[in-house]
Amino acid sequence: MRTVNQPIRKKDAMSLVTGQPVFLDDVTGKDCLVVKVLRSPHANAMVQSVRTEAAKKVEGIVAVYTWEDVPRERFTMAGQTYPEPSPYDRLILDRHVRYVGDPVAIVAGENEVCVDQALKKIKVTYEVLPAVLDFHQSKDGEILVHPEEDWKALCSVGADNKRNLCASGSSGEGDVEQVLQDCEVVVEGTYHTKANQQAMMETFRTYCCLDAYGRLNVLSSTQIVFHVRRILSNALGIPKSQIRVTKPRIGGGFGAKQTVVSEIYPAFVTWMTKRPSKMIFSRKESQIASSPRHEMEVTVRIGADKDGTIRAMDVYTLSNTGAYGEHGPTTVGLSGHKSIPLYGSLEAHRFSYDVVYTNRMSAGAYRGYGATQGIFAVETAVNELAEKLGMDPVRLREKNMVREGQVMPAYYGEQTNSCALDRCMARAKEMIGWDEKYPCRDMGNGKVRSVGVAMAMQGSGISGVDVGSASVRLDDGGGYTLTIGSADMGTGCDTILSQMAAENLECSVEEISVYAADTDVSPYDSGSYASSTTYVTGRAVQQACEKLRQSMCRAAALFLDAQEEQIQFDGSQFVDLSTGTSMSRKELADQGMSGSRESLEATVTHSSPVSPPPFMVGMVEIELDKLTGSVEILDYVAVVDCGTVVNPNLARVQTEGGLAQGIGMALYEDIQYTATGKMRNNSFMQYKIPTRLDLGRLRVEFESSYEPTGPFGAKSIGEIVINTPSPALVHAIANATGLWFHELPVTSEKIAMGLKKK
Repeated sequence: MRTVNQPIRKKDAMSLVTGQPVFLDDVTGKDCLVVKVLRSPHANAMVQSVRTEAAKKVEGIVAVYTWEDVPRERFTMAGQTYPEPSPYDRLILDRHVRYVGDPVAIVAGENEVCVDQALKKIKVTYEVLPAVLDFHQSKDGEILVHPEEDWKALCSVGADNKRNLCASGSSGEGDVEQVLQDCEVVVEGTYHTKANQQAMMETFRTYCCLDAYGRLNVLSSTQIVFHVRRILSNALGIPKSQIRVTKPRIGGGFGAKQTVVSEIYPAFVTWMTKRPSKMIFSRKESQIASSPRHEMEVTVRIGADKDGTIRAMDVYTLSNTGAYGEHGPTTVGLSGHKSIPLYGSLEAHRFSYDVVYTNRMSAGAYRGYGATQGIFAVETAVNELAEKLGMDPVRLREKNMVREGQVMPAYYGEQTNSCALDRCMARAKEMIGWDEKYPCRDMGNGKVRSVGVAMAMQGSGISGVDVGSASVRLDDGGGYTLTIGSADMGTGCDTILSQMAAENLECSVEEISVYAADTDVSPYDSGSYASSTTYVTGRAVQQACEKLRQSMCRAAALFLDAQEEQIQFDGSQFVDLSTGTSMSRKELADQGMSGSRESLEATVTHSSPVSPPPFMVGMVEIELDKLTGSVEILDYVAVVDCGTVVNPNLARVQTEGGLAQGIGMALYEDIQYTATGKMRNNSFMQYKIPTRLDLGRLRVEFESSYEPTGPFGAKSIGEIVINTPSPALVHAIANATGLWFHELPVTSEKIAMGLKKK
């Protein structure tokens, strides 16, 4: 292939390295209102009164709104395909505040100084209520997070607000209890992952204004322009036709911006005042009032025979959605459905879950989307099983891993038609020197070097749900314009989709101009999430280009007075094979401006009934100091099967970034709350994320399969890359110390104290 599978430079690479791209706050007008919200200091309370008179008198203040001023129709902030599985449990401002940080009032003013002064002058009287802060105590507890009667769920997901349930369910195949009873070896463990912040460089931010027709124009740092439009329509009670949503360049998202965290408040202010407004989250607000990863507790039981044949797996997940249900019913499913299918030898399996409300910050989407938590639990349990069997954990996986052609257990009956997991394992084993280094080596002076391993899978979009669309047209200059609805948030999707278009149209990537993520212009697309862009939108691009080629050949046949079937197009020339006459692509474009009867534009919408998983193996070598408990990563090797690698350079940096986030989750990132529900980690001084110096050597390679339903054989890569570090590192730490940690993060202090106790 000429452009696909080539390490083509990112379309905006040079402008990035020279500092040219601008983010949202760089492109907004300076005369717009500044919007901020007053936040609740209590985890659970009823607002008795809000005195705003003094705040309104501050010079420059334009408006102050409370729960009495906003629409009373509930909605969800989750950016999901309609009807959203997440419950409608939000109001723009609610009299009932449900976590420390819940909005109580909106203030809009001419500048930040006056808004900050006004926020201090608002006096609120609260009736403080008992709060449920421990998610173990939530289900069927006496304290209801959402006692309101107008709470509603649009989808049947086992939700019941009178039981504090956001979702509940169970599925499986075979008699798990009987098979487990028949197994010679059974391991059981409960694994706890805390909430993690996405920590993207650009915080949540939105700019709003009215256009010449009185329509609400929203410019937001978002992954989901079409979902933002629908959510704003629901929240404000205005038609979607009155709202336009676009995005600037995004300084990272990682799933955080799949929730409408900041858009509601300036949109409401602009709609009410008719003036432009903007809301820029501080880092503190992004820490205490955003949409972090769901805290989960995953209980795993695995049964096997002494020869290492894994026969049964039982997974139960308790997930903490926090004060609101955004993404609660959907993230939890991946904890089982993207971990159990890694093992194709199962005779029986069961996956059940409960998602509960608590009086903590609402959780949301984060790269890996629940699979990360489930894979940590299952892969750690498999490593513990290997220890109990006295078996090399690599050999145990080689014996039981899912392979190409198998129907994957707990994966909706799908067969894996592209799977190089066995080759990923073999290559990773070779790269790290597993046989020489497993399990550990005493280096003297209290230092131990050890290795750990984990496998992972994800999906490629949500089967039968996610929609990708693309429009491509021949411009009057002879180049092409590709219009898509997905949002490039630094992932490089504008580049890889251009590569696919260029491959189909037999031109250079430079001849493809990309326009993306504008609800007025772009064809409908679910958005950039669920690892869907390459696989789902990419297929739409491929089909749209094929359709355009047909249209161009028909148009060329008309101008050449030839039969369409005799026209051959090589990317630059249209040739009548019967006469040898020809015309260039530019000539066709010029002819199209006068008397043309053929549209030189094509739009295709695509949705896939399957979600072929990418696979990955991660292996890590660490050096652990038994005196201090400190862990130094010496080498991390990752081998990924994402089908055809569309752009090796971009795929590699995607993998490296995901590994960094996974390492942070495993060793550093630790959200903590006080006894009253206030978050302690409200800045990067308290919430530790790894720097490049903490990551050690990262090595990434690819073992490609070919996915027949994907564009040019491609699958996804965006999310799977975060899933192996946690179980691999916990495994390496266990090999070095003999201690199995079931709660993340595994800090140096925990290791040192564990060794001291041992």
